[in-house]
Amino acid sequence: MDKLTRRRFLTLSGVTAAGALAIGATQVNWDDLMKAAADDPLDPSQGVLVVVTLYGGNDGLNTVVPAEDRAYQDARPDLAYEPGEVLGLGEGLGLNPGLKGLKTLWDEKGLAVVRGVGYAQPDHSHFRSMAIWQTASPRTSVPSGWLGRWLDETAGDDPLRALSVEPLLPPLLAGERTAAASFPLNGLKLPSGPLGDAFSALGQPSNGEDPWQARVSKSIADLRRTATTLTGSPEGGKLPDDDPDEQRDKGASAGGGGALGAQLDVVARLIEAGAPCRVYSASLGGFDTHSDERATQQRLLTELDAALTPFVRRVGKRAAVLVYSEFGRRVRANASDGTDHGTAGPVFLLGAGVRGGFYGAQPSLTDLDDGDLRQTTDFRDVYATVLDRVLGTEPARVLKDHTGQLEGVFAT
Repeated sequence: MDKLTRRRFLTLSGVTAAGALAIGATQVNWDDLMKAAADDPLDPSQGVLVVVTLYGGNDGLNTVVPAEDRAYQDARPDLAYEPGEVLGLGEGLGLNPGLKGLKTLWDEKGLAVVRGVGYAQPDHSHFRSMAIWQTASPRTSVPSGWLGRWLDETAGDDPLRALSVEPLLPPLLAGERTAAASFPLNGLKLPSGPLGDAFSALGQPSNGEDPWQARVSKSIADLRRTATTLTGSPEGGKLPDDDPDEQRDKGASAGGGGALGAQLDVVARLIEAGAPCRVYSASLGGFDTHSDERATQQRLLTELDAALTPFVRRVGKRAAVLVYSEFGRRVRANASDGTDHGTAGPVFLLGAGVRGGFYGAQPSLTDLDDGDLRQTTDFRDVYATVLDRVLGTEPARVLKDHTGQLEGVFAT
């Protein structure tokens, strides 16, 4: 069996940097990734960053809840959480009741909450605001994502340095010369029937087999476990639809998708296998909660918690996780028991090297900007920090004129 180097993979697939951008990504399959892990495994000393996007504009005030603030209670008489309902963090703040696993990580000093994150002159459009967050360019439109520029600076023409497990490649992973690879999960389909039985048998280890045969067996077994994780069937297939009677994916027009736990399970398997990717992108949609917010958001945050907590416990010494949304919501509830598009919100950092606690100032609920929270932390400070401390890259190479960072978030 010929070894498949990542450069050889590019040559065989005919993908150049320009071509990768033209089609959005170099789509790879599980075998490609396992071969790359075997041929050129990632050095364990190199940091890995996992970016989780919450599409639709997550309500930060009902995520990290200022339940003891009278102004919060007055602005949201039917939407606010009472102090006894939230998971207390101190300083009058508590986590949403759906985030019980993250509360445990907080208690273990493993969750950093960066408060009031946003940018000056914020935009309330999903698409413009997401473009700003994904390109890290608040004032002018640019053709590249911030991690795409990191790829341009550090990866040459190698798309396997970053991987999206989302349905579509997010703009944050597209550079001007290089784009990340893509492993869309809802297309995984394995053989069934007698052929499927034979395929399954190939995944059974045998005594005395040589190292390459053993690696192939493990790869096949991992692939079947992945198919089961994603679809509930060892043959795989498309991801099942949500219950049609439930409110589904509000804000889907702003991007994103479900099955975050399945996405992160695949990321964990790849990290454990030594895949050469240093950046992964995953997402959860549905946070555009203009009506009936409380139940919808708590359900989504429970899904986020159920995906993030075991992932961090599994690979937390190898990977740092960044969780963000394109904006928060307005302080005052609307007439439909929901909230409308707002501005600043909290960002979570978890995993390798993270020192838990609060970072950045809590925005005032009385000193508002036309009903919106004022940003207290520039989102590019968060990006600069992970570029420096996780990816080992001088932030100015990616963020140009931005030099700010968060102090103390990562252990020295």
